[in-house]
Amino acid sequence: MTHTQSTKTTATTAIYSLTIAPACVLRGQKALAQAGDAIARFGKRPLIVGGSNSLAAAQPYLQPILEQQQLQSAHTAYGKDCSEISLETLREAVQTHQADFIIGIGGGKALDAAKLVAHQCKMAIVTIPTSAATCAAWTALSNIYSEQGAFQYDVTLTRCPDLLILDYGLIQTAPQRTLVAGIGDAIAKWYEASVSSGHSEQTMIIAAVQQARILRDILFQKSATALKEPGSETWQEVTDAVVLLAGVIGGIGGAQCRTVAAHAVHNGLTHLLASHGTLHGEKVAYGILVQLRLEEMLQNNQLAATARQQLLKFYAEIGLPQTLDNLGLGDVSLTQLQRAAEIACNPNSDIHRLPFKVVPEQLMAAMVSTTAPVGELRIKN
Repeated sequence: MTHTQSTKTTATTAIYSLTIAPACVLRGQKALAQAGDAIARFGKRPLIVGGSNSLAAAQPYLQPILEQQQLQSAHTAYGKDCSEISLETLREAVQTHQADFIIGIGGGKALDAAKLVAHQCKMAIVTIPTSAATCAAWTALSNIYSEQGAFQYDVTLTRCPDLLILDYGLIQTAPQRTLVAGIGDAIAKWYEASVSSGHSEQTMIIAAVQQARILRDILFQKSATALKEPGSETWQEVTDAVVLLAGVIGGIGGAQCRTVAAHAVHNGLTHLLASHGTLHGEKVAYGILVQLRLEEMLQNNQLAATARQQLLKFYAEIGLPQTLDNLGLGDVSLTQLQRAAEIACNPNSDIHRLPFKVVPEQLMAAMVSTTAPVGELRIKN
């Protein structure tokens, strides 16, 4: 075989698939009211999937459009979690209604369930977030939980949503806490992407890591003002950062720019019943501190120590959790903590994207020392 042929063979076997962005994003103060034509081009019989609260909140916004476009819609609540049982119920609802496309309305779990059922039924999907708590409206990914709310696994979808409608008026009806949680989830992108992929020489990954840095800077500069002025231009910029730009980073950079230790800690914590009163982004925000603590303790990384102190100040300013106690897990037993740490360190966990090895005992030490003064409790490798 000649050198040319051999190179050609290598090039054709290494195929990288990127699902970068929704086909169309409509955003604005009354985006939903003007989205009728864009929604109607997907079919005539949408199944609207959401949480019961989200369906109620979005009804006044959506109903006029459904009537104006003469769409025969049916509504179904996804249940308590995006679980295998709730997905089965949703697939049955698709059959019963003879739906020809899906509209997902709500927070992360509702949108994950809607996206996944659309993927399984090979249908178009429109996502309408009702809060800025995650970037789920953007991504080609769904997380599956148990009926008890424990993270199980994620599913990569063949494409991002066909249409994303970001209606600032609708987002503003959500409690402020959801935007705070969204800021925690989004800012994690920098701390995770930079540690796992900061040294990459691949063009798209370099782009994703730099976007993550820009996202972090926007959030540091604008979050406090945005939370004081809901609906303002700054608030809209932060909403865009959390719902849209955070999604771009995972899209361009792929899995290794999406989740590392902060999300692995979140996944472990979901297995503790006491953690279910807190939001996804709140657990992820705490997970960033844990990740930085690991870098400090296991690598004596001074930059991580400085970054942790900077984040602790930022968290205090906007109301993100800094400790297990802040997450309502102050009374968690050592056995429970160990269980969460073991799940976070399982062989397939994203924590292993860190450039060093982590075992559950080290993770537990980091989990209980997120606010430690710099230089304390260093563990030798």
